[in-house]
Amino acid sequence: MGTAVAAPVRLSVRRGDESVVEDLEWPSVPLGLLREARPWRMFRCYKGQQHYSGTYWSATVGDHVIYESRLELGRLLFADFAPEVRHIIAQPFMLKADVDGKVRKHIPDYLLVTDDGPVVVDVIAASPA
Repeated sequence: MGTAVAAPVRLSVRRGDESVVEDLEWPSVPLGLLREARPWRMFRCYKGQQHYSGTYWSATVGDHVIYESRLELGRLLFADFAPEVRHIIAQPFMLKADVDGKVRKHIPDYLLVTDDGPVVVDVIAASPA
């Protein structure tokens, strides 16, 4: 049985001026860059879609924050009222990693800047039992 070698996780961030900072290694990403991140992608909206996308006015951020489903909206509400959360960024960055010879990409739902440091949040529905 072979030993798997973990490749470094790389991160790309879209800044407020729409420029993109690419392929930073996760441990070296400055928190200031993450705080200024703009959503990696905007939510999709089309007739007949199965998800309820929208924007929520966040007291924590003092601006609108996007969400792509009611589950995300619920998690966003929890974050907005949590006293330890100082900032909320939706779709904050793209993660990339080499897994079994393939580049895998993922965009988390939220990044919460808390008193204890950054928290990456992915909202996933519970699987039926």
